[in-house]
Amino acid sequence: MTIGHSAQSDDCPRSARGRRWACRVGRLSVGSPRLRGVAETESNSGTDGAPATDSAGSGTDAGAVATAVRRRPALSPSRASDFKQCPLLYRFRAVDRLPETPTRAQVRGIVVHSVLERLFGLPAAERDPERAKGLLPAVWTDLQVERPELSVLFDGAADTDLAEWLASARTLLDGYFGLEDPRRFDAESCELRVETELESGLLLRGFIDRLDVAPTGEIRVVDYKTGASPREIGEAKALFQMKFYALAIYRLRGVVPRQLRLMYLADQQSLAYTPDEAELLRFERTLDAVWVAILRAGKTGEFRPNPSKLCDWCDHKALCPAFGGTPPPYPGWPEPSENAGETVLDRAD
Repeated sequence: MTIGHSAQSDDCPRSARGRRWACRVGRLSVGSPRLRGVAETESNSGTDGAPATDSAGSGTDAGAVATAVRRRPALSPSRASDFKQCPLLYRFRAVDRLPETPTRAQVRGIVVHSVLERLFGLPAAERDPERAKGLLPAVWTDLQVERPELSVLFDGAADTDLAEWLASARTLLDGYFGLEDPRRFDAESCELRVETELESGLLLRGFIDRLDVAPTGEIRVVDYKTGASPREIGEAKALFQMKFYALAIYRLRGVVPRQLRLMYLADQQSLAYTPDEAELLRFERTLDAVWVAILRAGKTGEFRPNPSKLCDWCDHKALCPAFGGTPPPYPGWPEPSENAGETVLDRAD
């Protein structure tokens, strides 16, 4: 397997028959027999990780109270990456669920992702740079309504920093259009929620920025990154995330994605990777091992810190024993919750 970098890539890769990727807009079909994980998720619960309920079986009294069936915790690519990086970081985020202060760069990533999602909801002919930039103000306004705490990032609409921040978001959108022309193809899905259960019983859950499907069936998984293309450590982390999505698609559809594509908008770099079935099966065993280690730590509360250069950017450094801090009392393994999985900030960049 090789990783290819290119500053400029095809607007839409051709399939084996030379046809361009042409896709329909929408979510994975619940009715498809190959999409068991998504079908169960969408029919049983409308929220990520929220408890699903089911009534008592036949033969019960008419007045029997419905029995609540809690869905077990799932593993997302972000939380799996956290545990591999630092088990204590995983605990702080997934078990303690400590709040983290979003940065302007992270929130800009959310906004740009949302703009691109809305862009693909428009007719193909309207997906030009100016229309994308025109979506920015509405997206930012809607985000503040949804998450009022983000408004404190700026001192009102007259804040000069806000104008510069929005300008930097427009620059990122220019970077996107430097990599591909969205008028030349449709995406099958944007911000696609996927969930599937592995043979081991491990539940995988995540959000894919964009899924493209060729007329001949080849699948491309696309992830937008609003930062610059990474060095070796960052590249490995990004590929871990993409292999996670590729495995989920493979288990849901029975098809190995033809291409995993990372689009770095800041410097207009594209990283493409072609997985194979054997590699995804090995990766599945890796995730199983990670989950076993998480459950073992969850029983004892022994989530050990793993100091590294990344600690300088950790919101919870003051609580880390490696730096003289004291973690909060261990609350025990969490009940299933939508907050234990991937967050909007995880998906922003």
